[in-house]
Amino acid sequence: MFARTTEAVQVFAKKVFFNKHLDRFPLTLRGDALATSCENLEPCTAHGDHWVLACVQACSLNPARFEFGGFSTLWVYQSAYFQNSPLAKFRKLAILYPMRRQNETKLKWLLETVLPGQLVDTSTLERHGITRMLAHKYIDSGWLEPVVRGLYRRPQVVAGGADWQRVVRSLQHIMNYSSVVGGRTALELQGFAHYLPMRGDQDVHLYGEAHPTWLKRLDEAGRYRLHSAKLFDMKAHEETTEVDSPVGLLKCSTPERAILELLDELPKHESAHIVDTAFEGLVSARPRRLEKLLASCTSIKVKRLFFVFADKHAHAWRRHLSPERFDLGSGPRALFDKGQFHPHYKVSVPPELMPQSEARHGT
Repeated sequence: MFARTTEAVQVFAKKVFFNKHLDRFPLTLRGDALATSCENLEPCTAHGDHWVLACVQACSLNPARFEFGGFSTLWVYQSAYFQNSPLAKFRKLAILYPMRRQNETKLKWLLETVLPGQLVDTSTLERHGITRMLAHKYIDSGWLEPVVRGLYRRPQVVAGGADWQRVVRSLQHIMNYSSVVGGRTALELQGFAHYLPMRGDQDVHLYGEAHPTWLKRLDEAGRYRLHSAKLFDMKAHEETTEVDSPVGLLKCSTPERAILELLDELPKHESAHIVDTAFEGLVSARPRRLEKLLASCTSIKVKRLFFVFADKHAHAWRRHLSPERFDLGSGPRALFDKGQFHPHYKVSVPPELMPQSEARHGT
């Protein structure tokens, strides 16, 4: 290893300073002993633990570790008396060489991970060693472009906006946020769109333990509906699935989880008609998954409303779920104006959701 290191360092030094400078400042391996003159220096020898670049009256020497190829070694360059000498030039280039290699590695990660059109934020760049100053250099070089404060995008040849799917794809798979597409948005992505009315500017429902703050600074910030993960006593990534999209896979709530998230929007943010339409398409729901989600659900309102809609549509999976096995709370819950209290679940609902016999009698 010492022989290989000596050879590599000699080659590197010769490329920078040619033979005449290498002769004036020979490289000597002398342990912790610092040479005070060049007269009695030995040519490169293998003895001790530290590389020492010898110089006349060397002082204030500080070691630093730099990469050379596939190995690293402790290297000493600094001298207070050789600010403008070839030694100082050697020190400068020897420091810039490994820094350049590190920056090349960071740029390689950026180009391979963040594809054209995708987004990356400041905190993610910093986790990979890309400082704000270096990010600005990437902007000047055309590798990045600013979107909003704290957010960048890889430029793309064909101009395109930061549509919501590209935004979500980037925050999930590049920035590793816990945000999951859920509720109505997840149902639409998984083939339930033909059951739900079409909207021109659909909201994007995201559920998670922490959402990026830059979402509120985007041009279309108003369409992002950010929810916590408190609806279920489980991690945000549980009961999720990867759904294909034009920009790649997106992590979404399963249909069983999404329907409960949609119920949580009643009655202020969604209509009973929308939920009723979604339940109509929920033919192939998995009863075991529903049982797990209902047991983990923290909302009494959601669990009661679930059984109201489940009883109305009477899909095959309904007979595998018993309301008595879940905590549905006690006492009546008034939710809808001019609603009627359901005889079994003690929650006020629109007349069309009442059992047929109760609806006919208007009770």
